Amino acid sequence: MVPLLLVLLLALILFGAGFALKALWWIAVVVLVVWLLGFVVRPVGHGGRRSRWYRW
Repeated sequence: MVPLLLVLLLALILFGAGFALKALWWIAVVVLVVWLLGFVVRPVGHGGRRSRWYRW
């Protein structure tokens, strides 16, 4: 009975980790798209030049 419970627990942990990793991949894709759009859609700064959209 204990080995069966251990296998079921392992399957549950791996399923949860797989779902979390898939969700993190989708979040990474969304952040990448927003980051790339930031280079295209930038406000026009002083003097007609496009300003930086970040502050580093």
